[in-house]
Amino acid sequence: MSSVFRAAIERMAGYTPGEQPQDNQWVKLNTNENPYPPSPKVAEAIRGAADSRLNRYPDPDASAFRRVAARLFQVDPDWILPANGSDENLTIITRSFCDAGETIGYPYPSYVLYESLAQIQGSHVVRLPLNEAWKWNPEAAAELRRKLRIFFVPNPNSPTGTMWTADEMTELLPDRGVLVLDEAYGDFAAKPHQGELLRDDRFKNRMIVTRTLSKSYSLAGIRFGFSVAHPELIAGMRKVKDSYNCDAIAIAAATAALEDQAWMLQNRARILATRARLAARLPAFGFNVCPSETNFLWTTHATGKHQAIYEQLKARHILVRYMKFPNATPDGQTLDGLRITIGTDAEIDRVLDALEEIVSRI
Repeated sequence: MSSVFRAAIERMAGYTPGEQPQDNQWVKLNTNENPYPPSPKVAEAIRGAADSRLNRYPDPDASAFRRVAARLFQVDPDWILPANGSDENLTIITRSFCDAGETIGYPYPSYVLYESLAQIQGSHVVRLPLNEAWKWNPEAAAELRRKLRIFFVPNPNSPTGTMWTADEMTELLPDRGVLVLDEAYGDFAAKPHQGELLRDDRFKNRMIVTRTLSKSYSLAGIRFGFSVAHPELIAGMRKVKDSYNCDAIAIAAATAALEDQAWMLQNRARILATRARLAARLPAFGFNVCPSETNFLWTTHATGKHQAIYEQLKARHILVRYMKFPNATPDGQTLDGLRITIGTDAEIDRVLDALEEIVSRI
């Protein structure tokens, strides 16, 4: 029986999210969620929206949120496009700028959802390999950018936690397309915003920054993100989004979260302190830790038995992310390792106790 699906959909495997157990018996450090609750002002805003707004369609432009986000990035509100999670922003960008048969690029290894979005669109996808220092070859980047309509660059990167400089970004601007800086983890970086590039004459009509409230603002369950770009780009992308893509509850929650910067920064400081402690302890158990500017650590073990370590942690109800990237190195080797989200101090203590026992037996 022939398939009724488009050929592109029939061929693709689809993106696989991290495991989401539905009980509370787990130390869950696999999907980079914030271990701390959102600002109390979020719950207050949600109650207010539930009492007064649910019988009406939401503001299609999320105007209140756009005003707050614009102040943070020091732009006008017409530079901001809210979306149903950062992933919707990436979808809107793909649909806005790349036709079927055109080409999307991204550094590899990084966020493989970019590849899925290209496949859904019927676009070609090209990987820019990263070397052992998590850098790309400038000559390869120059060759690639001539072919691209979109270059997606997660900065800081996942799974490595590393960050590229503004100067390095200039090597990736497509000759006739857009550069997308996916800053899902930007608030955890030493320099949280690269928004100054948006006003650089080389980038201002050709670059989009995407953000999410899932990580630093503890709103993974709400699904809210936004793009920052020149108003000409935002106006075109607005044509592509759903009419009411952000619901009233999400808009209220996101606006309240963004307004309470003190709460976010307090939780950020706690996460960075725990990150430093975990990074200092892991080498004693045989792990190599990649320096991170995110709320997670990418680590490899001297034995290379990453899947076994992951499985033994899971048997103890501790979830981390085992990740495997085929053809990840310039010479075609497979790369695998463990990505560990930074949890509370108590959760990290459980991980360290478990790892001490596990690595003594492998």
